[in-house]
Amino acid sequence: MPNALSILPVAGLPEIEPGHDLAAAIFGQVDLADGDIVLITSKIVSKAEGCIVELDEIEPSAFARSWATQWEKDPRVVEVVLGESTRIVRQVGPVLITETRHGFVCANSGVDQSSSGAHGRVLVLPADPDASARRERARFAELGVDVAVVITDTFGRPWREGQTDVAIGIAGLDPLHSYIGQHDPHGHEFRVQEICVADELAAASELVKGNTSRVPVAVVRGYEWERRADASMAPVIRDAERDLFR
Repeated sequence: MPNALSILPVAGLPEIEPGHDLAAAIFGQVDLADGDIVLITSKIVSKAEGCIVELDEIEPSAFARSWATQWEKDPRVVEVVLGESTRIVRQVGPVLITETRHGFVCANSGVDQSSSGAHGRVLVLPADPDASARRERARFAELGVDVAVVITDTFGRPWREGQTDVAIGIAGLDPLHSYIGQHDPHGHEFRVQEICVADELAAASELVKGNTSRVPVAVVRGYEWERRADASMAPVIRDAERDLFR
């Protein structure tokens, strides 16, 4: 039988600034144990890594101005969104779905205006979320605990209303758990069943974090995972050739 899980909010973190030692700040607010999984909202990772854009420094393109005027957007934010993308996947009315340099398909390239730390400032996603997760995992190890790290962000989903947290960076554990080749109790062989554990952990963590609670970190305890030094989000990102919807 699977173990019971605990999801612990990590409250009391300070306002994060560029250069902040995230792992040490988290370590000081929660009693971590070996085998825990630390889930960190990408927003504070972006702040700590200086992934900050001051809108006063942005000169919007003609396209950004035109589209922003049509849909009552800030053209400077639109320009940042375009700059963080490799292509526009869908542009329907005021909705701008893009593919980021990381390969994520999401609204507005993951550019975030909320809780950015100042008016007229936006946050962009970390340049390499997997590398961010590895650095934090290594720092936790220096502090004396062996934990996995998942960087999370809030994405919308095709066919469904509402958003949910998903994993965008990972360190220590495999993001996928495959049942392919195994059999159910009736002898049926699983041929395609593969669970995105990283996304399930991210979504669970959002239940104790939230957008207005000032709790950007959660700890999942009790999930058994195998250590994997080369873990990354690469296996989760579906190739365009296999994606039926873009």
